[in-house]
Amino acid sequence: MRIEDIDPPREARGAADEILRCLETHGFCWTGAVRWQSQRNAAHASAVRTLLDAGLAFPCDCSRRQIRAVARLGPAGPVYPGSCRRKAPGEVDLHDAAIRAAVAPCLISFNDRLQGEQCCRLDRDLGEFIIRRRDGLIAYVLATTLDDHAQGITEVVRGADLLAMTPAQIWLQRLLGLAEPAYLHVPVVRNAAGEKLSKQTGARPLVTSAAGENLCRALACLGQAPPDKLAQEAPETIWRWAADHWNPARAGRETGNMPHIKV
Repeated sequence: MRIEDIDPPREARGAADEILRCLETHGFCWTGAVRWQSQRNAAHASAVRTLLDAGLAFPCDCSRRQIRAVARLGPAGPVYPGSCRRKAPGEVDLHDAAIRAAVAPCLISFNDRLQGEQCCRLDRDLGEFIIRRRDGLIAYVLATTLDDHAQGITEVVRGADLLAMTPAQIWLQRLLGLAEPAYLHVPVVRNAAGEKLSKQTGARPLVTSAAGENLCRALACLGQAPPDKLAQEAPETIWRWAADHWNPARAGRETGNMPHIKV
């Protein structure tokens, strides 16, 4: 179990403890002590330094407004136009700038176990992406890449909203000589307005007293069609049913017509 607590400005007090309680109530279990991503800040900073020293990253003091004014729109948002890549060493203050990974004009291809074959032309589709923010905080894309490797993660299952940034993680794995895990991205659940359920879109927290119903609704949204009576069972029984009947091919690909739950 890893708590990704590397963005203090966005963290609500007590949220991590509530997440752990919610997971336990829903029958999730893990081995070993809980890992806190913030405790690996030194390792994250070391990787940034390694990439900078090797000329594989560079500082960028462009504002978001400046980038949006000239950037093309790619699968993961505005594609950075490379403005600071061409600046001379020392022209940008490292301590008052974001750090971006340099990318090559190459194709990153991988086979997602649900979404199928994926191909990204890094320079065209993604551009040089941020690995350390201007405020000094490490970006998710780098921290998660490093920590997955440190924990020996071989299979990553997560929401398809992160699919577009997977080529960036694979690029970092290659730059840093890290193993590449297998990926499977499931469609995200959206509200009636088509927005991904999240605290940013006002989604309510799970009612932990309805763990069985919550698990069965999740299985239904993933196309697994659990029987109605299963929702009355204990989480352990639901997990056994899910393991025996799991068929990832039924979960569906990331499209505009995904399961919706009204909130």
